Order: sequence, then C-alpha cells, then structure tokens
Amino acid sequence: MSLEVESRPQNVARGVMLIVMAALTISIQDVIFKLLSSNLTLWQIFALRGVLAIPLLLTASWMSGAHRGILRAAFGKWPLLRALFITTTFLAFYAAIPFLSLSTVGAANYIAPIFVTLLSAYVIKEAVGPLGWVGVLLGFVGVVVLLQPGTDAFSPWALLPIIGAAFYALAHITTRTRCQGVPPAALSLSQNTVMLLAGIGVSLLLLYLEPQGEMILAYSYIFGHWSAVSPIDWVVLLLLAGFAAVIGMMLAGAYQAAPPSTVATFEYSYLVFVAVWDILFFGIIPTFSSITGMVLVVAAGLLVLRR
Repeated sequence: MSLEVESRPQNVARGVMLIVMAALTISIQDVIFKLLSSNLTLWQIFALRGVLAIPLLLTASWMSGAHRGILRAAFGKWPLLRALFITTTFLAFYAAIPFLSLSTVGAANYIAPIFVTLLSAYVIKEAVGPLGWVGVLLGFVGVVVLLQPGTDAFSPWALLPIIGAAFYALAHITTRTRCQGVPPAALSLSQNTVMLLAGIGVSLLLLYLEPQGEMILAYSYIFGHWSAVSPIDWVVLLLLAGFAAVIGMMLAGAYQAAPPSTVATFEYSYLVFVAVWDILFFGIIPTFSSITGMVLVVAAGLLVLRR
C-alpha cells in the first residue's frame, strides 16, 4: 500500500462525528442481536437481514441520485476484500455475544485500535505522534481494566472478538488506502452482500454437516437450524437491515475522512454506550474497575483529539 499520505483527506471532525454515531448505532444493534439470539441462529439473522438491507440501500441510493455506478464500485476487488474483513469481524463478535456481557465482548474487540495504529505507523506511513501513542496506550489500559482478569472475559469465547479485532483493523486500513474514491453507499452494499452470502453459505454448510446432540442444545445460536420467523421477528430484522445500511456508510465515511489511528480511538465510545445498555436491559451493574476503564477510554479519545 504505497499511496501518498498527502493525497488522503484530513477531516478529523467529520471522521470523529461519524465514528461516534456509528458506535452508538452499533451498540443499539448489538442489544437487539443479544435479545434476538434466543429465537434465531446467527446465520439466519445475517442472511435475512441482508435480504432486507440490500434493497433498502439500493432504494436510498436511487432516491439520493447516488446509484450510478454503485454496483461496479461495490464489487471491485478492494471493496470486496474490505467487506470480507468486516464480515469476519462481525461474525466473530456476534458469535460471542450470547455467552458474554456486551461490555466484555466490546472490550475484547477494542484491541483493534492497537492493530490499527501499528498498521498506520508501519504499513501506510501515517504519522501517529507521541500524544497519539500515549492516547492509544491509555485506551488499551482502559480495555485491560474492563476485561478484569479472572472473569468470563478470559473464557474461550473472549478469544473470538480479539481475532475479529485484527480483521477489523485490516478492514479500516484497506478503507483508508484502497477505497478512498469509493462512495460509502457502495462500500455498505459490498459489506451487506458479503454478510448475506456468509449467512447463506454457513447455513448450507451446517445443513450438510448436520450437527447433532449436545452441540445444538448448548450452542443452538451458532449450530442450530433456521427457525420460523414471527411477525415481530420480521420487524426486528427490518430494523437491523436499516441499521446495517447506515452503519456501513458511517464506518466507511469515518475512515475515509480521517487517519485510522484517530478514528479508531474514538470507536472506544462504543464501550460507554454498551455499559449503559447492560444496566438498562440486562441488569449488569458496572463495577468500580469497569467505570475506571471507561474513564481511561474517554481520556484516550480526548488526548488523541488534542493531537
């Protein structure tokens, strides 16, 4: 990746605004995923959400006049590779959601800014600066405090969002360096299409393998069969489809507008949002360590903005 740093936009305010809005929307989406996980399988949710999201996205693009060339742009090599990275991230993340608290999964996943900063500094040669490194380090300390060694955060399920974090970093570095001229709507379209195909592909694979017995009983969210979809489920899936289209555009726009190391640090705001949802929806009260971690994460974001 050898694009010149000077040729990339540097609109930090826009990038930060978009990523915080994306973090809020993703946190709401994750609450819905956790509540819906007892009814439908992960792959069924991904497939049906994609079926609904893609027409919504195409309709919105047509109404805004941004539909010309969207298919050609969406299905180019780099947008598809980026979509594959993000799909892997979300699959790893959502596979862990039924088994851990949202705060724990989010904290494990937010090792991603460390990967983003390293890739920014050593692969695409974007300056991070001393304050940037201190900010990311402070954010990482906050994540460690949130993980609280000895809790469920260190169960095998917590490894999934950490693996997803590496792919998340790759996705956003690809956005910054290879998808700069691709409209956000096209990137969202490629992302939702790959997620749809992943949902269908894994569902067919499970149908062929036919997992049985305790595996399905213990992990029906991952290995179970498709269930009948109630009218309420369809309403929720339609809502998730709208979120998917909007989130895809906001993520792409944020990483196109500003350096990945800056944008990634403000993704930590997600942790604040899910801490609130854990209290309101799941009765999980944050501990002193959790609150301390949140404060460190916010301080890291402010430090990077000052830079």
